[in-house]
Amino acid sequence: MNGSKTLIVTGGSRGIGAATARLAAAAGFDVGITYVANAAAAADVVRDIESLGRKAVAVACDTAKPDQISAAFKAFDQHFGGLDGFFNNAGVLGLAGRFVDIPAAQVVEMLAVNTAGAFFAAQEAVRRMSTRSGGRGGSIVNMSSIAAKLGGAGEATDYAFSKGGIDTLTVGLAKELATEGVRVNAVRPGLIYTDLHDASGIAGRVDKYKHNVPMQRGGSVDEVAEAVVWLLSDKSSYVTGVLMDVAGGRGL
Repeated sequence: MNGSKTLIVTGGSRGIGAATARLAAAAGFDVGITYVANAAAAADVVRDIESLGRKAVAVACDTAKPDQISAAFKAFDQHFGGLDGFFNNAGVLGLAGRFVDIPAAQVVEMLAVNTAGAFFAAQEAVRRMSTRSGGRGGSIVNMSSIAAKLGGAGEATDYAFSKGGIDTLTVGLAKELATEGVRVNAVRPGLIYTDLHDASGIAGRVDKYKHNVPMQRGGSVDEVAEAVVWLLSDKSSYVTGVLMDVAGGRGL
């Protein structure tokens, strides 16, 4: 990668977000990450990025709150002065349950973080990246899920519902921004070994369901990160509007 490019990763202190932040730094990006509460984990990611000779900063931000999203992006402006890539990653998973038993508070939080929060964060990124707004173009990768395709029946319809909105947002933005220098794609991970599953209340969730995956295994956060960083890079320069399944064949 020629020159220094900048990337923001929401939810970058753990799991797929942290793996992507580290891999992107190795590919030449300076990286800003957001986190909700685990400042120590965020600091570890920052140190790893800086050890690669890249700039890094972590900013506390609850993406369920639009004012905090705006403040976080302004903080990144002070550190980087421009934006080339955005991984719209922050998300939550609720307690597993049948559709009629999912509590209203869980659905409201799910949509506030996974859907509305991602929408508002993308707005902030586009304002900085679009050539129409004086930006230098770049790439946005949204975090969806294979659940958006499968529906989450009997367990996580709220999560699937929230990620279906991400798929729609991805296609709409890809079309709208195609002449403004910004490519927009999404990754749809399947069963990935990450602590996000802990919130479901299902012990060993990946191992419990991996027999439903054609490849008969769960995926790693690094495997998803590789797809994200490729979509962020110039190597995917003619790719936009794609919903990329990273799911071992699940959903085929």
